[in-house]
Amino acid sequence: MSRSVWKGPFVDPSLLKKIEKLKGKTHAAPIKTWARKCTIIPEFVGHSLLIHNGKKFIPIKISDEMVGHKLGEFAPTRQFSGHTPADKKAAQEATAATGTSSKPGAVKPGPETPKTGVKDAKK
Repeated sequence: MSRSVWKGPFVDPSLLKKIEKLKGKTHAAPIKTWARKCTIIPEFVGHSLLIHNGKKFIPIKISDEMVGHKLGEFAPTRQFSGHTPADKKAAQEATAATGTSSKPGAVKPGPETPKTGVKDAKK
């Protein structure tokens, strides 16, 4: 459910205070934050933040395109490690059963052509 329009976007007050302090500085250290639900507002543009994903801090440089999104959208909490070997084996067997091969130059097994000879010919 979205937030009411009359309330405005949620911005963590402590994060906003830290951004206001760094407004005049040019090369400031990135700000560490745990406020993933905080909405990015135009005052954040150009600043560097370290957003916590539950395990470590992800460095993010705020740009114009990020305004209106949440900070948590740019620090994923889950990491896809790939499918299990059993899934890979099942997929490989399925491709072998259909006769398709991923190897270039592989010959597809097809129906054998009937042999025509003198013996098979009907008179």
